[in-house]
Amino acid sequence: MSKRSPVPLGSSIDLIMGDFWLIINNVTTEPNIYVLKPEEVRELAHRGEKDGKVSFWLQPKSYEKPEFKEAWHRIGFGHGDQITP
Repeated sequence: MSKRSPVPLGSSIDLIMGDFWLIINNVTTEPNIYVLKPEEVRELAHRGEKDGKVSFWLQPKSYEKPEFKEAWHRIGFGHGDQITP
């Protein structure tokens, strides 16, 4: 994302998958990277409804937290070892 924006998650959070979610914003000026787990994305998702249509979003206030920012230690080296903060 080129600026601080909500992340669109679609009409259901049931299909959110992966090992980690990387949210990168301000890519053209000063990139910020946030590392979340899929269960955190589901837990923090905001449910919206407009004209009877449901959509889910991850708001900046939900993902722009110190525990997620530049949290590369959460991913580790890719072979089971995690980096300690």
